[in-house]
Formats: sequence, C-alpha cells, structure tokens
Amino acid sequence: MKNLESREDIELLVNSFYTKVISDETIGFFFTDVMKVNWEKHLPKMYSFWETILFGQMSYKGNPMAVHFPVNALQAMEKHHFDRWLKLWRESVTENFSGFNAGSAITKAENIARLMSFKMENARKERR
Repeated sequence: MKNLESREDIELLVNSFYTKVISDETIGFFFTDVMKVNWEKHLPKMYSFWETILFGQMSYKGNPMAVHFPVNALQAMEKHHFDRWLKLWRESVTENFSGFNAGSAITKAENIARLMSFKMENARKERR
C-alpha cells in the first residue's frame, strides 16, 4: 500500500472520499441538497485544507468551522452525521494509503469531527 506523501495523493484521497459522500444516504444530502456544493470550487479548497493539515504547506486560507455554522442553521449537523463522515474518511484513507501520514489523516479527522460535532451541538442549543 502506498504512503500518503504528496499533493497528488491528497487529491486522490479527497476525490475518493467525496465520491462516497455524494452518494451516501446519511450525509450526501448536506452537499447535494442543502448547500448545493460547487465541486469545482470545493475540491481544490479541500485539497489545500488537507495539504495544510497533513504537510504544513499553509496552502489553505479560510475558517472551516465558520463555513459549517450556516449549514448547521439550515439543517442540524448531528453527531451521527459526523460519525458517518468519519467512517467514510477512514475507509477512503485505508483503501488507498498506509503509513504515518495515513494514520495522521485519520487521527486529525477524528479530532475535527469531535470538535465540529461539539460546536454544532452548542450552536443549536444557543439558538433555542
């Protein structure tokens, strides 16, 4: 199995992941129906995000948490949604890569999912 070590590898991983996400019954609708994602814009941002997270390239500019609050306001993003996101991410990583960076991609995604789930839940509580 190949090590995760380049921007090209990240592109493969992200593309593999979103192929799963788009057709997923649990979370796909967030992307296709709620936000109607423009994939030509979204995918390069995700490549840069993971390149920054995994390799410290600082190619991502933005605030991923802030982007998700409006989505959460339209449609509740709940723990089971983040659990599903994480499951699909893990699958995408382990189907394509091994090694330290692959493990790091999973660990970092687990931390992101945990934090986002917590923040989205708190935002919903504050709106009540």
